[in-house]
Amino acid sequence: MPSSSAVTQLLGDWRSGDADALDKLTPLVYEELRRLAHHYMRSERSDHTLQATGLVNEAFVHLAGMEVAWKDRVHFFAIAARLMRRILVDYAKARGSLKRGKGIVADTLRDEVTPDPTAANVDIIELDDALNRLAEIDARKCDVVVLHYFGGLNYDEVAQSLEISAATVHRELRFAKAWLANECKND
Repeated sequence: MPSSSAVTQLLGDWRSGDADALDKLTPLVYEELRRLAHHYMRSERSDHTLQATGLVNEAFVHLAGMEVAWKDRVHFFAIAARLMRRILVDYAKARGSLKRGKGIVADTLRDEVTPDPTAANVDIIELDDALNRLAEIDARKCDVVVLHYFGGLNYDEVAQSLEISAATVHRELRFAKAWLANECKND
């Protein structure tokens, strides 16, 4: 994994107009995004038509075209997390069936928040709806979930991105997971 400072430097160079910086940055962040997407897709059904590489490609095209004042690696991956969530939800909706949106992050989150692993599956659209309701109640808790599960950021990185402590991230995540588990089982 590339150093955080190398990615941060390249993001800064890119923001300053250095076109070569994007060429150097791409392989560094692309591989990290690919690993993250592969993790999401691991629990998806084998005949799923969206592959990890496709998810990363679509996310990266959007990221490369964004006019963002990138602060650092954590900021980049925080935005990538939100973007990947949107792509996954849009893809599930485009497939025309809630059942086709199952898996990806929802199963990973469900496994952590549902005490009974045989409980009904949560699909990505249902999870997105629950996250939107959580954001209306407490946007920071929603951000913690999105950054951790969709962005793959660890507690320290989430804390840095949201300018809170890692202990607060832990508390917010525990609450949010319990709340989401309750919401998803009631839908």
